[in-house]
Amino acid sequence: MRGVRKAFGGTVALDGVDLAVRAGEVCALVGQNGAGKSTLMSILAGAIRPDAGTMALDGAPYSPANPREARKAGVAMIYQELSLAPHLSVMDNISLGLEPRRPGVPGALGFVSRDKVQHTARAALRQLGHPEIPIDAPAGDLSPAGQQLVEIARSLACGCSVLVLDEPTSSLAHADVQKLFGLIGRLKQQGLALVYISHFIEEVLEVSDRFVVLRDGRNAGEGPTSETSGDRIVSLMVGRTLDDLYPSGTRTIGAPVLELRDLAPEHLAPVSLTLHRGEIFGIAGLLGAGRTRLLRGLFGLDAVKSGAVTLGVHTGPGTPSESWQRGMGMLSENRTGEGLATNLSIADNMTLTRLKGLGHGYFVSPSAQQRAARSWIERLGIRTTGPAQRVASLSGGNQQKVAFARLLHHDVDVLVLDEPTRGIDVASKAQIYKLVNELVAAQKAVLIVSSYFPELLAICDRIAVMSRGRLGVPRPASEWTEHTLLLEASGARPAS
Repeated sequence: MRGVRKAFGGTVALDGVDLAVRAGEVCALVGQNGAGKSTLMSILAGAIRPDAGTMALDGAPYSPANPREARKAGVAMIYQELSLAPHLSVMDNISLGLEPRRPGVPGALGFVSRDKVQHTARAALRQLGHPEIPIDAPAGDLSPAGQQLVEIARSLACGCSVLVLDEPTSSLAHADVQKLFGLIGRLKQQGLALVYISHFIEEVLEVSDRFVVLRDGRNAGEGPTSETSGDRIVSLMVGRTLDDLYPSGTRTIGAPVLELRDLAPEHLAPVSLTLHRGEIFGIAGLLGAGRTRLLRGLFGLDAVKSGAVTLGVHTGPGTPSESWQRGMGMLSENRTGEGLATNLSIADNMTLTRLKGLGHGYFVSPSAQQRAARSWIERLGIRTTGPAQRVASLSGGNQQKVAFARLLHHDVDVLVLDEPTRGIDVASKAQIYKLVNELVAAQKAVLIVSSYFPELLAICDRIAVMSRGRLGVPRPASEWTEHTLLLEASGARPAS
């Protein structure tokens, strides 16, 4: 890819970007949210047409008109938000869009060779090293890691020579991440060219041969990963040295503001915990341990079998609307599915839970909404054309900032955060940590779930581990290490 340019209206997303990847190489593509990574890869995958620039594949000119043409040419992309049809079987998902026809009925729609579909699916899964995945099972019944494997198998089935992985570990447990890295190594040995997009610099250092940094739609640097430090890559991403990722300082722990007494959401053991003002309480654990079910039950999104929740002066069950009114807001890990109304504007998404003061009587003023949203856009550094822009058109990291800004606009006392930095670049993470630290300094309280253990150890006052639906006893963060958290989360060491 040479001199690739792309603008959306007055916003220049790419300004003459170059990218080259060799066969049998893993190239990490890194940069802050909005740097142009997704736009560049969407052009490569045929989803967007560039305004200028050239592309070549195996030395031949390459200019796909759509993703189907790109796949036929051998370019496949696995997006962060997987694009499976969950109600269809594994084998139908693998052949989707390239279904083999029965012989003797050329061009006849609906006449698909089921034998070839099965053979193609089994061959692709064997190539991945996962023949155990049942090809007749609904794709939606598989684990997140299994669904990702089906997506990769679909790419191999179409004969791809270039594979793009966009934040592939964001929904994976620790063990599945290591399996994915092993798979990437095997695909590299098979001669595929792989582009690996990630905000986890430690992953970039571990899995890639070379890195390319984008900043503000331009090339900011590149080089062999083995000869570069993580700090150097971060500096290229943000344009400066990032001295303090995690804020420091003493905190004053105040009175209890949230108390759970034997709260028992479905499939979980009863949970009791107390959250104080001025405190960050972390819940560690692996995917499927029940952390999200606990938060959803607490917030009123899911039913609970028994137990009580005391929030401020209120005791008893509450709906999500009542939780907001009582001073508790939640940031969902599924931002596109339930955390945001992606077809609405940034201003709508930031303000809909609290419209008071944004109009007269029952009428809401769009200009007042936009003024309120504009201050949060500036404070969080959201890359956008303005508060009227639809959330669907933002990058994943900027969408996450919009969801976080809603909590700030509502001015809640208790912030319930489920994977708040998922898909966020390192500079934005530092910004989120700084905001959270300022909130608890102002005697707000934070309950956070994260699969990224260094994050919990750095920002939390206390941490408890959830394993197999049971929450362990919370202990000061200083008493934990990544190793002990993983031991308890995996069940290798019984919860204390």
